[in-house]
Parts: sequence; structure tokens; C-alpha cells
Amino acid sequence: MSKWWRWFQRGRSYAILLLIAVLFIGLVPGDSPGGNSVTDRVLGKADDILFNYVAWELDAIANKLTQTNAGVAPYLDEKTRSAYVIAYLRRVGELQDVEARINALYSDATVNDPDSASAEMRTKRDQWRVEVAQLQPLAESIIETQVASVLRDEGFSIGGEILPPVSAHITRPPMLLVVSPRNVIRYDFATNVLNLSADAMNALEIEIDSSLDVSSVVVPIGGIGLYPTMVMETWSPVYLISTVAHEWSHNYMLLFPIGWGYMSNPETRIINETTATVFGNEIGRKVIERFYADYPAVIAQLPPLPQPRSTAQPDEPQVTPTATATPIPRDPDEAQPFDFGTELNRTRITVDFLLHFGLVDLAEGYMEARRREFAVYGIRLRKLNQAFFSFYGGYQGSGGQSAGGGDPTGAAIESIRANSPTIKAWLEQMRVITTRTELLHLRDQLAQNGDPNH
Repeated sequence: MSKWWRWFQRGRSYAILLLIAVLFIGLVPGDSPGGNSVTDRVLGKADDILFNYVAWELDAIANKLTQTNAGVAPYLDEKTRSAYVIAYLRRVGELQDVEARINALYSDATVNDPDSASAEMRTKRDQWRVEVAQLQPLAESIIETQVASVLRDEGFSIGGEILPPVSAHITRPPMLLVVSPRNVIRYDFATNVLNLSADAMNALEIEIDSSLDVSSVVVPIGGIGLYPTMVMETWSPVYLISTVAHEWSHNYMLLFPIGWGYMSNPETRIINETTATVFGNEIGRKVIERFYADYPAVIAQLPPLPQPRSTAQPDEPQVTPTATATPIPRDPDEAQPFDFGTELNRTRITVDFLLHFGLVDLAEGYMEARRREFAVYGIRLRKLNQAFFSFYGGYQGSGGQSAGGGDPTGAAIESIRANSPTIKAWLEQMRVITTRTELLHLRDQLAQNGDPNH
């Protein structure tokens, strides 16, 4: 009986996967909106390097169906599963390290014959690439099972099933070409392009900016919410698992208003992406703590938990905090430690101010000066412009110290999470929000009255 039940479950998973994947091919062929001349002209400039979604989807679906039919992940115990993932990630790390060393040789002008100098490393790289390809399908299945287990524990299952099922394919994602107007930071258009070299990215951006009078940037991405979701190949278990959860939440939110308005409303996109970031980080942490507690080096990769920001209710008495250790006196003239998140946020606020008064050239000169200043502290940004902020400003969190500037979205979403009893209750509230006004209203309502649904 158990054998037939397992076959039934596999068949059901097979059918669900195939149905959802086919719907994604038909309904979500890409990130690119259409219908305006700037969009058409940008697509014309990038036509030869656009990413082929359909080809990737067909390959990913075939890979997943093979895993569904022949996967052994359900038959392994938890310790064996986690050990397998760690072994896979270790090999990925070694592969990426040797690839970086090979690239460094070819970029070093003092190396006269990089082919000879890198011959042994290239042989090792090719061997390890084959090994990673062999290990990856089972590693994907295990991680999907682990994320689904935590989602089930958090109440997201329907009849024992997670819908949509957790399905992720690890790959080298394409890059994203983002376009913003010059006179305001606004995410007007984006499309995925192939992985490009730095000089190719720069040439494409110059051509688009000069011919269309816009601001563009090509940026790397960690994943795309297709189905199966596309997740970047990485050695880091924390980043990988958080990204799998992040991209699953995009699939989930696509069934609700927060997902419907993603492409048409810039505010909805920022709310959606920031919600996915907060969700992915929390679920990713729970997966790591549950399944990888025996690996101290993995636990050490977890970022510190944000400190709760306590706010007294109006009818609560104000109390004086208990004294703790006397702080070490600080010289007021002493240079403060460099905090990139804070400085980037400060840069965004200044740029928004300059653009508000039409000082476009001054704003662009200021951003370039800040980019060079960041390089002094080891933060090397290839490009810092309006398009950069329009993209990264959509991924807020961590106390608002990001590229969001004065946008209250990140802090509001974190406040709503802090005032929600569970992550499921929080996401159920977030999934119907499409505007900043709605978001701030819910934040204020919860801060004053608590969760209205509980």
C-alpha cells in the first residue's frame, strides 16, 4: 500500500509541476512590458543578447520531471540529506574558486601566456563542472524538501501539499538590463539578457543612454520567479536556501493582488520584492537552524537577528531604562566606521533631492563621485546611476539602510511582520497590499491595535 501511495504522490507532483510550468511558459514569458517606443527601442538595442525564457523553461522542466520520477531524496534520512547538500556546496565553492583564479590570469597583463599558465586549472575546472552537474539534481531535491518542510510547519500546506510546490533549478542566471528616466529614479523597464562581460555591459549601457537619453544599468541577479524558479549557483547554503524561499514567495504572491500588479505598478513591485526578501530571509534561517545545526560554519553564516525596536503604547507609562555598563568615551572628531548601507541610503536621499529640483547633471556627477569614494573603502560598484537605484531600491529591509532612500516601504513591512503572530499571518496580510498608502495604513493599524485578524 505504501508503495502505491508513493507512486500516487509522485504522479500528483508530476502533474502539478507540469501544469504550473506550462502556465508560466504561456503567461510569464519574460520581465519585459511592451507597448511604448522606449521599450521597443531598448529591446532593439539588446535584441541579440536577450535571454531565451522558453528554452530555459523547457530544459528546467525536463530536469525536474526526471527528479520527480527517479529522485531518491525522500528515501534518505535527514542527516544524510544535509551532508549531501554540504558536499555539493563545497564542490561548487571549489569550482567557483578555480574559475576566479583562471579569470584573474586572463585579466593580468603581466601573464604572457595565460593558456599555458591556466592549463592545469582549466582541466580541474572542467572535471569539477561535470561533478557539480551530477550532484546538483539531488541537492536541488533535498533543498526543496527542506524548504517545503518548514513551510508546512509554518501552516502553508493545503491538504498536506505546499501550493505551488517548491521547485527550484540552480543555474547561472541571466543578467537584468534596467532602464530609468534621468530626471527621476523610476523602474520603467527591465529585461533579462545573457551573462555579459564588463566591457560588453558598459558598451550596451552607453549605446542605450546616449541614443535614448535615459539611465540604464546591467545588474547580476540571484534568481527569477519562473516555474521552476531560477536560482543562482552559489557555494553559500544561507544565500542559496534563502533565495529558494524568496523565489517561492514570488510564485505564491502571483496568485494575489500583490503579484498581479508587479509589472504595472512600481509601488507594488517594491512591496512585492521587499516582502519576498523578508520572507526568504526568515524561512531560510529556519531551514538552516533546523537542518544544518550540526554544521557550525554554516550557522556562523547566518546574519545577526535584527534588534526589536520597542515602541511604548500611548497608555503605557514611560520608564527609565536600567543602567548598564558605562560606554567607552568616544572622541567626537574621530572618524566613524564606514557603513556602506547607510552611505548608499544617504546618497539616494541626496540624489532624489537634486533631481526634484531638476539638477540632473549635478546629480549624476555626485553619484559618480560617490562611486569613486566607495571604491576607497573596497566597495567597487561598476555603475552608480538612476537605474541602479531604481533596481536596488526595490529590495529594502534591514532597518531601511539600503538603496531605498526616504522610501518607508522596507521599515513598514518589517514593522508589520513584527506585529504579526506568524509569518503566514503576515504574508496573508501582505498579499493584498498593492500601494504604499495601504501599506502604511496597515502598519499604523497594527502598531496601535495589534493584528486585526487575531
